[in-house]
Amino acid sequence: MTDNVSRVQRESKVSVVNLPNVLTVTRLVLVPVFVILGLQDSWTARWLAFVVFALAAITDRFDGQLARSWGQITDFGRIVDPIADKALTLCGFVLLSLQGYLPWWVTVLIACRELGITAMRAFFLRRGVVVSANNAGKLKTFMQIIALGTLLIPWAHFLELASASEAWVVVMIRLGQALAGVALALTLYSGFTYVAEGARLVRDASGQSVDAGDEARAEEPETKTEGRTPAGQHVQS
Repeated sequence: MTDNVSRVQRESKVSVVNLPNVLTVTRLVLVPVFVILGLQDSWTARWLAFVVFALAAITDRFDGQLARSWGQITDFGRIVDPIADKALTLCGFVLLSLQGYLPWWVTVLIACRELGITAMRAFFLRRGVVVSANNAGKLKTFMQIIALGTLLIPWAHFLELASASEAWVVVMIRLGQALAGVALALTLYSGFTYVAEGARLVRDASGQSVDAGDEARAEEPETKTEGRTPAGQHVQS
């Protein structure tokens, strides 16, 4: 198995209640707060939505790092961490599409990839295998957060405050949209890597089943029939 694939730790000595997991759950709890603020039609709410998103993104930066450095990696963290990431980023893309900063086809493609990989993880989890984020998935999440953070800043508010020119605001929005394009490409690429990994796991499991069946048949004692003539053999007296 690769580094991001492991068996379920049914008797792990690491407590589920630890700081990395608390940070992960905090990120998940912040998602509805972020959505509610992002749906409000006021600059104050939009700024607060950006702040909440930034705080949630910071927890994503530290939970995995702390879990590895402190030896507090748990199946709970491996499973919930990517779910919290997807909930945060998907809600961010939906909000930006609602606000007109991103086309809906970008959000739909990302949502299909994220939900599909989540379903694949659930499929293997039921078979006792935990598929956590690989390097491509981590890079994808990082780029999504950078793109979302850039676009969630209410740049148009600077126009009302007369503290920035319209050209400068347009440049920043276009930069965020370009970063979203890069994030989309990484999202699709990492999705293909997970699918390839899932196919390999299925193939390995099938091969192990066949090998186990062959070994079982090989260990069966040969039954010999005494006093009987093999079928098709003629005996002369």
